[in-house]
Amino acid sequence: MNKEDTVDDLKPYPLEGIRVVDYGVFHAGPGASSILGELGAEVIKVENGRGDPERFWTETGGVDFSMPDGGSLMFEVSNRNKKGIYLDIKTNKGMRLFRRLIKRADVFVTNLRKSTKINLGIDYATISKINPMIIYAGVSGFGPEGPESDAGAFDPMGQARSGMMFMSGSEEPVLLNLAVLDQTTAIALSQAVMTALFYRERKGVGQEIHASLLGTAIWFQYTNLMMNGLMSIDQISSRRSLNSPLRNCFRCKDGEWVVGTHHDERHWGLLCEVTGQPELRDDPRFSNEAVRSAHCAELIRIFDRVFETRTRAEWLELFKAHGLMFSPVQKIHEVFSDPQALENGYIVDFNHRALGRKKIPGYPIHFSQVKAGTRTMAPGLGEHTHTVMKEIGLSEEEIAELKKEGVIK
Repeated sequence: MNKEDTVDDLKPYPLEGIRVVDYGVFHAGPGASSILGELGAEVIKVENGRGDPERFWTETGGVDFSMPDGGSLMFEVSNRNKKGIYLDIKTNKGMRLFRRLIKRADVFVTNLRKSTKINLGIDYATISKINPMIIYAGVSGFGPEGPESDAGAFDPMGQARSGMMFMSGSEEPVLLNLAVLDQTTAIALSQAVMTALFYRERKGVGQEIHASLLGTAIWFQYTNLMMNGLMSIDQISSRRSLNSPLRNCFRCKDGEWVVGTHHDERHWGLLCEVTGQPELRDDPRFSNEAVRSAHCAELIRIFDRVFETRTRAEWLELFKAHGLMFSPVQKIHEVFSDPQALENGYIVDFNHRALGRKKIPGYPIHFSQVKAGTRTMAPGLGEHTHTVMKEIGLSEEEIAELKKEGVIK
């Protein structure tokens, strides 16, 4: 338990009272409503048929991420903090109930294709007539306009189209796993929703907002694209032999890695001293940045041999003592025991109903007066249908009849 748990328990959530209806699949759209749920919004996920296809996505890259009940861990990620209802909106009764949900909602989130939304009657033109004050948050692959505005897309396609797969400077495309762009798009959309809610509060109008995988991927690479657009600089290479020892990764004696992040010439002499190589400082091949660049590969080979003489912990202690900015290059599992991440609540304890007490990512922003974070894991298919139907005014008899007809489950 984190030391501030007791204090945080007394704080409210900033989006308490905000209602979100989510009719989306996979992550880029549903991930945004999960973030709103972390901030306290009531999120109702609507599913029909077999449910969100992400429920059945349990393997990629040879990795099995199925849950004990056979469901998908990715579905848990995308749908935390939600109530789940089964509602067949293709039926007249189902659509009438859906409209009742929309009338009482502040936000509607969907990432279905443009044509699908029109066919289902859940496009903005239709939804805004039911609730003019609603914030309608849509997600697409490539944007709301243009010849591919109705095309389907997944995370890797957005990474590929935007140049993101070459962001590391590799000569071959590298996919950033898993759902990195989906999550970035979810973050961008959640920010846009809160901006639109703020504008509605000030001006009294609802509106449609839209995010796309392509647009977010381009925005995510703002610096790289600015460098190329303004100065025709292509992707900066991550090859170690092309980068200064001041800004590079090194493998240590224990096989672990560290990375340095200095840009200032004044740190060159200090790095030479601390690593026990004072003679390199005045070596004519390495005495300034310009000549070091010409002999970079040779210099990295020298430092590689030196870094193999101490463990990662020993190097980090030494660098810290001398004010050099080096960091451990951690593997994913190491993050869960990182004392800095734990102290700040970036990693928190969570009691999962199927897996028991586990550590999960926390909400990354600190508020002084409110709290945020994961409250519940993803719902089962239709888990909260009965509760939500009661909330919108249906009687037990009406609910029973709708279940018998297959409109709800």
